[in-house]
This record gives sequence, C-alpha cells and structure tokens, in this order.
Amino acid sequence: MTKSDVIDQVAEGTGLTKLETEAVVNGFLKTIVDALAEGESIELRGFGTFRVKERAPRTGRNPKTGKLVEIDIQYVPHFKMSREVRRHIDNSIKSDQDQQYEQS
Repeated sequence: MTKSDVIDQVAEGTGLTKLETEAVVNGFLKTIVDALAEGESIELRGFGTFRVKERAPRTGRNPKTGKLVEIDIQYVPHFKMSREVRRHIDNSIKSDQDQQYEQS
C-alpha cells in the first residue's frame, strides 16, 4: 500500500476530499518526523510508539576492498506496535490462512 492508497482510503472513510486528506496525512507524517528529529518519542495509544534509538559506533568492513571502516554513532527511528495491533494482525492473517486451507 502506498501513501496515495492510504489517502484514498482515508478520504473515502471520512468524507474529506483527497486534497484535504493529503494535507492531513502529510501534516501528520511531518509532525512525527519533526518530533523524532528533536529526540522526542510519540505514543499513539492502541497503535504503537515511535522513538529514536541510538546505535553505538562500531567497526565495519568495506565489502569491495575488505578494508576496516569506522562507523560513527547513528540515530535511527524505531516503531514498536501495540499489543492490540499485533494481535489484530496475527488473528487476521491466521483466519485468512484458515479460510484458504478450508477452500483447498
């Protein structure tokens, strides 16, 4: 599913125009990115938590030359979904698989 697909589905579900929905989705995503860039975490109850994790500096290897390379500390975004979302996805996929098995 692409961002455009998300915009289409949200527009259908809310009755907003696609242009209005695109502005809302873009604003929402920008808010998350800006907050993460400032080191904040975002908790969306019932959905999950976005936060920034720190990766320690380490020594890597250039795959072409085999030469050792020092890799600086890195800050990477991380998403941890809620139990409710995890259960919903698990149950949904399992029921789909059960239906496919029954049809075989």
